[in-house]
Order: sequence, then C-alpha cells, then structure tokens
Amino acid sequence: MIGVASSPAHRSPWRPALAGLAAAVALLAGIAAALGTFARGDGSFATVTSARGEVYEVATTGVYADNALQLVAEGVGWDVFTLLVAAPALLIAAVGVWRGSSRAALIATGVLGYFLYLHLEYSVTWAFGPLFPLFVTLFALSLTGLIGFGALLAAEGIGLRFSDRFPRRSWAALSIGMSGLLTVMWAGRIAEALGSDVPQLHGETTMTIQALDLGLVVPVSVVIAVAALRRHPAGLAAAAAFSVTFVAMSAAIASMMISSWIVTGVPAIEPIVIFGIACLLGGLVSVRMLRSLGSAPARPAAHAQSMEPSLRPYAG
Repeated sequence: MIGVASSPAHRSPWRPALAGLAAAVALLAGIAAALGTFARGDGSFATVTSARGEVYEVATTGVYADNALQLVAEGVGWDVFTLLVAAPALLIAAVGVWRGSSRAALIATGVLGYFLYLHLEYSVTWAFGPLFPLFVTLFALSLTGLIGFGALLAAEGIGLRFSDRFPRRSWAALSIGMSGLLTVMWAGRIAEALGSDVPQLHGETTMTIQALDLGLVVPVSVVIAVAALRRHPAGLAAAAAFSVTFVAMSAAIASMMISSWIVTGVPAIEPIVIFGIACLLGGLVSVRMLRSLGSAPARPAAHAQSMEPSLRPYAG
C-alpha cells in the first residue's frame, strides 16, 4: 500500500527534509505519549469546586496533575493510541516519503493532520504543566509539516493521478455525515451547558474540544468533501490525506472512551460504537482512495488540452 513512487522528473527536492520532519514529529509525539501513559501518576485525586460551582475530582500526581480525573482518563486513551499506532505509522510513512512513495506522502500528511489537532487540543486544554513546551513544539512542527506536504503534493501533481475509481461519493457521504453528527452532538451539549446554572466543564473555563470541532474540523471536512465530489485535483489529494486523519481521529476517540470507561466505570458504549464504525468505514474508503492513485496523470489528454492555450504562439 505504501508503493507508487513519484516520477523522478517531478519528485520534489524537499522530500528528504519533509521525511526528516515527519520522523522528528513521530519520535517527539511518541515521547509525549509515553510520558502521558506511564508518568500519569498513581491515580491520587482530590475533590475540588470550580469558580462556577462545579464539583469534580482533580488528579494530584503525574504529568497531568491539576486536571480533572475525567480528562486524564480520556487523555490516557489518546496517548496509548498515539504511542502504539499513530507515531509508528508516521515513522513508517516518513521512510516511504524519503524513498519517493506518493502514497506514503499522503499518509504522512494525514497523520500530521491528526497530530496537529491532537497537540493543539492538548496545548489549550490541559492545565499548564511539564509537557506544555513539548505540546506546543509538536503543534508547530505538525503545522509546518502539513504546509510542506501540501506544497509537495501540489508540486508533484498527485491530485491529477487518481483514477475514476476514487470513491468521491462514498467519502462525501461519510465525511459530511460525520460532520453533521458532530454538529448535532456538540450543539446539544452547548445548549445544555448554557441552560444550566452549573455547566459541566470538568474544571475548564470553556468548551475547547467543541470549539475546535465546530470551528475547524467540521468546515474543513465539508470543504474537502465538496471539492473531492467536484473532482478538483486539490480536493482529491486533500480527501485522500484527510481520510487518514479521519480514521486516526475516530480510532483515537474510541480508544479514549474505552480508557474513560475503564477508569471511571461509567459505560460509554454509544460513542465507542459510533466512532468504531466511523473508523472502519473510513479505513475502507481510505484504502480505496490510495489504491486509485496511479503513477501518471489519470486524464493526460484533458490535462494537455487545458495547457494548450498557454503553449500556442500568438497569431495576431
């Protein structure tokens, strides 16, 4: 699946640098996740009351000390998935990028999108602590890498190399459907909190995850889905990369909810099932996208025709 090398004539000279950046993000993210998993403390907590009057349990030891016990329980699930799946996947993709694989470049772009969201959320959600500098560094490196890989995909014309087998409609239905589900879920949560005298915020001052999902994830998902549905080359490349982000995020959320269930004893069957199914469907669509990638433009005749006016001499 990592195969399909880019043409040497169109291979970007920035590939080695981007491969190195991806590998660095993978290693640093692995370190952060390992600390979150194994240095989370002994489980001690204290019961506190926030300025809003919310009573909750806060962790008192480990790298996530001073955070609500509920958030720590969920965060460990994210960290386990990152340590065992996401970081190794990006490291393997980095090797493929260095070797010239176009599919590896798409996978690396998608995993960097996952790390961008993850460490942006971690930077602005967790109480200030020893991992804050590492979270901000990873957020900055992931954003830099995402921009760099976007330029790489454009420079190598990967968006022109997808065949008609690219599952545009399947992706649009899945992506827009999940965006709608997130919007309904979080709108209900926000409405409930606004109507409550003591909103459930787990000690936070606002709803960071809801803000990121509604202000970033949902618009990006819809725009990419529409662009892919209209067969725009940039939309096809973005969809193939974002499908990897989609799968990683869905799996991480399911892992997060399983971890929370284990620690708190509160069942979370519904979100586990929803995001587990989303991960499975997203994985099937993502594989179809990557398999539809060829080593040459899928429509060379149309591409040549679109370039013809710029090559034709002025006839006056």
